[in-house]
Amino acid sequence: MIRCLLFASLLIHSTLAQKSSGNTSKTWLTLNGDQPLVIARGGFSGLFPESSQFANQIADSTSLSGWVLFCNLQLSKDGLGICQTGSTLDNSTNIALVFPKAQKTYNVNGEDVSGWFTLDYTSDQLYSNVTVNQNIYSRPSVFDGQLPLATVEDATGIKPPKFWLNVQYDTFYTQHKLSPALYVQKAMRLMGINYLSSPEIGFLKTMQGKVNKARTKLIFQFLNADLVEPTTKQKYSLLLKDLSSIKSFASGILVPKEYIWPVNKDGYLEAATSLVADAHKAGLEVYASGFANDYPASYNYSYDPTTEYLQFVDNSEFSVDGVLTDFPPTASEAIATFLQSFCPFAGKPLIISSNGASGVYAGCTDLAYQQAVDDGADIIDCSVQMSKDGVAFCLNSADLMGDTTVMTSFMSRSTMIPEIQPNSGIFSFDLTWSEIQTLKPQLVSPIPDSGLQRNPANKSKGKFMTLSEFLEFAKAKAVTGVLINIENAPYLASKKGLTITDAVAKALSNATFDKQSTQQVMIQSDDTSVLSKFKDVPTYKRVLSIKETISDVPKQTLEEIKKYADAVTVPKPSLVVVSGSFTTAFTSVVENMHAANISVYVGVLRNEFVTIAFDFFSDPTVALATYVQGIGVDGIITDYPATANAYMRSPCFDLQADVPYAIPLTEPGSLLSLGTAELLPPAEAPAPPLIAADVVDPPLPQVSNVSAIAPLAPAPTATRPSSGLANAANVGVSLVAIMVLSLLSMGY
Repeated sequence: MIRCLLFASLLIHSTLAQKSSGNTSKTWLTLNGDQPLVIARGGFSGLFPESSQFANQIADSTSLSGWVLFCNLQLSKDGLGICQTGSTLDNSTNIALVFPKAQKTYNVNGEDVSGWFTLDYTSDQLYSNVTVNQNIYSRPSVFDGQLPLATVEDATGIKPPKFWLNVQYDTFYTQHKLSPALYVQKAMRLMGINYLSSPEIGFLKTMQGKVNKARTKLIFQFLNADLVEPTTKQKYSLLLKDLSSIKSFASGILVPKEYIWPVNKDGYLEAATSLVADAHKAGLEVYASGFANDYPASYNYSYDPTTEYLQFVDNSEFSVDGVLTDFPPTASEAIATFLQSFCPFAGKPLIISSNGASGVYAGCTDLAYQQAVDDGADIIDCSVQMSKDGVAFCLNSADLMGDTTVMTSFMSRSTMIPEIQPNSGIFSFDLTWSEIQTLKPQLVSPIPDSGLQRNPANKSKGKFMTLSEFLEFAKAKAVTGVLINIENAPYLASKKGLTITDAVAKALSNATFDKQSTQQVMIQSDDTSVLSKFKDVPTYKRVLSIKETISDVPKQTLEEIKKYADAVTVPKPSLVVVSGSFTTAFTSVVENMHAANISVYVGVLRNEFVTIAFDFFSDPTVALATYVQGIGVDGIITDYPATANAYMRSPCFDLQADVPYAIPLTEPGSLLSLGTAELLPPAEAPAPPLIAADVVDPPLPQVSNVSAIAPLAPAPTATRPSSGLANAANVGVSLVAIMVLSLLSMGY
C-alpha cells in the first residue's frame, strides 16, 4: 500500500510537470504534415522493466500528449497476449528461476533458439508466478522482481492516447497451433488498436480484410537488412526496393534508424538515404526504431540524444512520421519544445565552458574555444598553467600527461609532486614553452572506464593557446566574458620562482580587460590568497572553487567566503546527493549561498549517460533542467555548451511559457522509493558541511630564487609511447559491451 501511494505521488508530480495546453504551429515534413509520433516501446522501458505497470504509467505521465504505447506480442499456451520483446522470456523475467528445468529449443524462422517460451505456459502460470526484470544490464535493476508480466489488456487498460500492437512471430506461433490473427481479431473488438504491425508479410495480408482501416493502420516492420522475411523468403534489403508492393497491403513501414541515417564503421553519420522521400512518394508513412538514450548512435550527436531525434524530424529534406524509443520523455522534449521558436530570456543562468567545448575537441585548444563560441557559451574559460620560462598558457592541468603527447618525448621529466597531485606526472613548469609547442593535444574521455570515446576524428586537432592569445580571441569573438582559473600558485612561487598571479594580471591589463566593463572577467581559484590579489580591480568577479563535496554552508563560513569571493563553483554532488545512480536529496547549498548574495556555478555537466542519474532519464537536458529550474543555480559549467544553449534558448526554459510539453523535474528519492528493498543501494554517509577554517588559505609565499635550481635533462629521443600509455589506450569497455549485447539480443 505504501509503495502504491509513493507511485501515485510520483505520477502526480510528473503530470504536473508535463501537462500544458499549448499547441505547436510548426509545419512538418511528414507524409501528412502532422507532428511526428512519440512511440514508447514497452512504455518507459529505458528505466523500468518493459511493459510493466511502472513503465506504462510513467510513460503516460512524462510523454507528449498523443503518444503511442507500443507492445510486442507474445502468446501464452492458452492464447493470452503478453507484451514482451523477442521470442523468449529469459532476460526480461525471472522465469528461469521459477521453472528451472523447463528450457526448450525451438526453430524460430529458420534459426534454433533455446530458452523459456510463453507458448509452453498457461496465462495463469505466467501471471501468477513470473515477474518482470530489466533486460538491458546497464539500466537499473532495482525495479526487478516485483511486477507481473503485462497482458495486452493491461497495456490498453491505462488508456494511452494510441496503442500499437506488433505481431513478432506469426509463422512460429501458427506452427504451434496458436493464431495471432485470431487473437488480434478478438482483441480489436474489446480494445482500440490504432497501429498493427508485423515483420511478416503473410500476416499483414491476412489482416487486410479484417481490420477497419479508418481505425487501424497496418505497418510493415523491416528487420535487419540481411535477415530473411518468412513469407517471401527474401531479404528485407531486397523488399525495400519495391515500396509500391508494400503499399498494396500496408499504410506505412517501421524501419531501423540506420536505414535512414547510416553510421559508418568509425561511428560517424553518412549521408541520409532516400528512403523517407521514396516512401512518402509511394504514400507510405515511415517510422524509425532503435532510439535509446543509453545506446550511443554516432559521434555526430556528442552523446546528446535530443540531437539525434532532431536529425530525423527536423532536417530540410524530410521528417519521419514517428520514432520508436525506450525513452519517451526525451523524444517528447525534442519534438515538442526544441523545435519551437527560440527566444533568449533575460537573467538566464550563464553557460560556462569547461576548457572550451572539450567534449568535441581537445580541451583548451583554439578549436575547442571556437566551438564553444559557436555553440553559445557565455563564458569561455582558461585554466592557466606556466611553462619553465614563464609563459602563461591554457590547459586543464599542470600535468601534461593527460591532455598531450608529452610521454612520447619527455618521459624522463616525470616526477612526483605531492603538493599538486598524489601520482607522478610531467609538469608544464618543467618544460619550456618551445618544448610544449612540440606536443599535440589529446582528446580523451574524463570517464575512461565507461569505454565511451569522445569524437576520435578530432583526437589530436588544434593547438594550445597562450593566455594572451586566449584573451585576444575572447575580445574578438565578443563573448559575454572569460573565466581565468588559477591553481598551484604557492608551489609555483616557492619552488619554481614563477608568479602566476602577476602573469595573469599583466595579461589582463595588456588586453585592457581591467579597463573595460563590456566583457565580464571572472578570476577563479581554490586559494583565497590568490583571489585577494585581484580585489583592487572592482570589475573582476572573484570565484572561489570548492572542489570538495559538501552538504551545507553554515553562516560563519558564508561570512568568510564573502570576504574573498562573489561566487563559488561547486561539484554536482554538493547540490544533488546521488546513491547507486539515483538521486536521494537536494542540499541547501544554493539556498544558503543565495541568502548571502553569493552566486553558485555547478560543474562539470557532461552528456555521457553514465554521468547522469537515472532520475534524470539518462538525458542531459533533464539534468540541466534540474540544476537550473529545480535548484536555481546561476550558471552551469559544461563540456558541451551546445546542449546547454539549446535548452536555455528553448521555450521550455520559461516556466510561464504556454508550450505543449514541459521537461520533467523528478523529486529526489521518488524513483528510488519504487525499488525493491533488497536491491536498493546502501545508504551513504552524508558529506560534511564546509567549515570556515577550510576556506581561508595562508598568504602566498615569497618567490624563490630559481638560479640555484639545476637545469633539467634534455628531452629523450624516444619515438614510441610506453607500455603504460599503450595499455591506457585499451581501457576496458565492459559497460558498452554488455549494453550492446543486451540490445542485440532484443533485435536492435
